[in-house]
Amino acid sequence: MFEKEKLEIIKAGITLDRYGLIALSGGNISLRTPTGEILITPSGMIYEDMVADDVIVMDLQGNVIEGTRKPSSDTEGILYIFQQRSDLNAVIHTHQPYATAISLIEDEFRADLTTLANATAGSVKVTPFSSPGSIDMGIDTVKYLGDSLAVILANHGVMTVGTSLKQALYAAVYMEESAKCYLAARACGETKKLTDKQIQQAVDVFKYYGQGTATIPKELVKRIES
Repeated sequence: MFEKEKLEIIKAGITLDRYGLIALSGGNISLRTPTGEILITPSGMIYEDMVADDVIVMDLQGNVIEGTRKPSSDTEGILYIFQQRSDLNAVIHTHQPYATAISLIEDEFRADLTTLANATAGSVKVTPFSSPGSIDMGIDTVKYLGDSLAVILANHGVMTVGTSLKQALYAAVYMEESAKCYLAARACGETKKLTDKQIQQAVDVFKYYGQGTATIPKELVKRIES
């Protein structure tokens, strides 16, 4: 059941590892199917060692439909996100070091880099600390997410979401790239800021990114004065 989607989840996990967003069996990936089932990665398994049958299929209440593995320890919080946000179909949780480091010094990762604005649809809030494996991770994600595609869990890691697995994956990867850049600049002193209008333009322009999308309207690419 859902073998294609399961293999896509495993591939996404290997991609997270390739970009240094997870180590060994850290983090998890979950996906809502078109018929409403939730696919979620097993607890404590390295993605490269996984096969399709290792991915668990459950309903929205957490009842296992298919699979013999123990699901991720964060399942309760992840299911809460899917229950509260019917518009979201993918959730990725990582312990990516650079974005997580921002939670130690900031309450928000402001989208002063266009890459961050593009990938996460705006600035990213830092949630209060919540215990790993608790439903509070999901509650805080929903509370602080807003229209963004990510939150940073204080002293813990990152949650990214999307209408598709690709969207959530892009949010995670590009947020880490942005965090590297921001922290490098921050180490040298104060950083320059984009205006709210400039950030919103970067968010809007990215809606036209990729093949098969409409051409960017000219009014979106005109010069915006700071």
